[in-house]
Amino acid sequence: MVICMGTITVSIDDDVEKKFREMAGKIYHKRKGYLGRAITEAMRQWIDSEKQKKIAERELKLLEKFDLGKKLYRSRGDIYER
Repeated sequence: MVICMGTITVSIDDDVEKKFREMAGKIYHKRKGYLGRAITEAMRQWIDSEKQKKIAERELKLLEKFDLGKKLYRSRGDIYER
């Protein structure tokens, strides 16, 4: 089984890096590759979050086509033929 991995070089704030390393170390027990696993998980969560935002925007646009909450009758008798 061949696993391909990409390499990204980034610059981040020192305080964010320090907190991230501490948190990742607690979760993954500072074993080999713990930082890569933590960053991969964070990136996946960010991707999923952005996808959900796009889905929500699309669905809200669809809902705008309907007259939700608009009263379509004058009295109860209009609904029930009495």
